[in-house]
Amino acid sequence: MQNVVTQVPDATGHFGPYGGMFVPETLMAPLHELTVEYEKAKADPAFRSELKFLLEEYAGRPTPLYLADRMTEKLGGAKVYLKREDLLHTGAHKINNALGQVLLARRMGKKRIIAETGAGQHGVATATVAARFGLECVVYMGAVDMERQALNVTRMRLLGATVVAVTAGQQTLKEAVNEAMRDWVTNVRSTHYILGSALGSHPYPLMVRDFHRVIGDEARRQILEREERLPDVLMACVGGGSNAIGLFYPFLEDKGVRCIGVEAGGYGILAGKHAARFQGGTLGVLQGARTFILQDGNGQIMNTHSISAGLDYAAVGPEHAWLRDEGRVEYNYCTDDDALKAFQFLSKTEGIIPAMESAHAIAGAIELAPTLKSDQIIIVCLSGRGDKDVQQVAQVLGI
Repeated sequence: MQNVVTQVPDATGHFGPYGGMFVPETLMAPLHELTVEYEKAKADPAFRSELKFLLEEYAGRPTPLYLADRMTEKLGGAKVYLKREDLLHTGAHKINNALGQVLLARRMGKKRIIAETGAGQHGVATATVAARFGLECVVYMGAVDMERQALNVTRMRLLGATVVAVTAGQQTLKEAVNEAMRDWVTNVRSTHYILGSALGSHPYPLMVRDFHRVIGDEARRQILEREERLPDVLMACVGGGSNAIGLFYPFLEDKGVRCIGVEAGGYGILAGKHAARFQGGTLGVLQGARTFILQDGNGQIMNTHSISAGLDYAAVGPEHAWLRDEGRVEYNYCTDDDALKAFQFLSKTEGIIPAMESAHAIAGAIELAPTLKSDQIIIVCLSGRGDKDVQQVAQVLGI
């Protein structure tokens, strides 16, 4: 493993060969404006203070680091701790980033907010912060995802957002991002695009990472208080990669801490049947950034599949691609079947129903924990709660 330097990206938004700003000319000016405003905000004590207040008093931070003792006992091996992002307001980690970006939008005088969403959790978080600050909100969501995440569609509408069904292509997250970017190109003067994951054009991967690093900062402090040492393993699901990079980033310089990202293996690693970019992807450019992408030999984006709407995406965040090259983070995958088993296991063992996204990370812990010693520690990011997935799981399982 090489020496990891956490001061990335560079000034042009590159994490090694990944990242950058691959967007239409119309978006270059607003992206530069956003970059400048973000740098100013980071240095502004008033911005940091307001964000801290909202995260604590509105969103519910800090979240608990919970020792899953029954899970640990059943699996044998390592202690398993859960970082309970599912207990945040709106039910997932997405509110961390949404609050940070809505404060930036207000600083820039933007009165209209747009977003994309897959599982609906980012859409709900965006609709929530827009309501909190009295801003117009439009959320783009693939028609297929709207059907399988109907609860979150209703939540967004109750919060005052307009939810636009995207019927192009595969009708999932990639197409929702396309439509959000088309909207932004047309309405850049009045509109801020709250991108929901650590992907897309610079400065989004940087901003989203920074707004979510509170997950890892808290987990580090909490485990030192509880165990008086750092964990042996960190584990998180990886779609775009926001919850994972938020957990991993504060530990990157700690070489004794393994970081493991779990992608969506879908039906298995066959073309069009999964969303595990590191298991079949190649270098390319999609929706603003150069990164690993599931594409064919002609550069056409391949269909993806995951039981988890939030992981069903053809590209991965550029910082994850760089960390994989550096050998600092390991990436594996979990199939739909194993995610379903993990979903049921955590529900019945700990009384916690996880988001289907988070169930992929739980599945990774179920496989890994028995291979480790009893004095070793795994922290799993429980990125969201599973209310939104209950109906879909009931249909699949016939219960």
